[in-house]
Amino acid sequence: MARLGTLILATAAIAAVLTGCETARSRLPPAVRPSVEVGPPLKSEAWKALATAEDKDRIARLGLAWQEALADAAKSNAADIRRDGKLLLPRSALPRPQPTPGSYNCRLIKLGKATTSGKPYETFKPFFCYVEVEGDLLTIVKQTGSQRPAGRLWEDDDPTRLVFLGSLALASEDQPLAYGDDPKRNMAGVLERIGPFRWRLVIPWPQGTSKLDVFELTPVDFTQQPQ
Repeated sequence: MARLGTLILATAAIAAVLTGCETARSRLPPAVRPSVEVGPPLKSEAWKALATAEDKDRIARLGLAWQEALADAAKSNAADIRRDGKLLLPRSALPRPQPTPGSYNCRLIKLGKATTSGKPYETFKPFFCYVEVEGDLLTIVKQTGSQRPAGRLWEDDDPTRLVFLGSLALASEDQPLAYGDDPKRNMAGVLERIGPFRWRLVIPWPQGTSKLDVFELTPVDFTQQPQ
């Protein structure tokens, strides 16, 4: 009998809870329906949907690339690093990173040794590159040389940078491969504005002998730049 009484009390308690829930639901106005608010999509979703897992990892480890590359280069070329100022300072990016379409003077600095045959610091002769509009995106193309990076710039959740996804064209090729056509040619990095009329394209962990490649971009014609 005691067990039966306990069972009856438990059943009554459950019925009371269910009745209370039903009463609470019945108090809601007929037009009210539960809803879930979804925020706007992140800007980074577009480039992350295109980037390979390897390139997303390279960009995620950008800070480590700066740290290791500069530590290597400073052992033999500390004066060169100081001379370049903000170009080789990791945290020098400014808002509004979008470059104006047009022709740019570009130069490349390679930092850090990724292989035993690599150099800790290496700089190259200046060359020309071009920024243009293609659809809704900006593109960067190196116009001369035996190795010519080319790719698109994507908006990112970080307002101080654009994400670069591209590929490397070789001397005999008229057009660069599309990003992803040949994983060994893929390039990924970030474009940042570091001063008036001065940008840098940073490629962390490139597929070569360095740990970090830094391209400096300055306009050929400053009169075409916004003041």
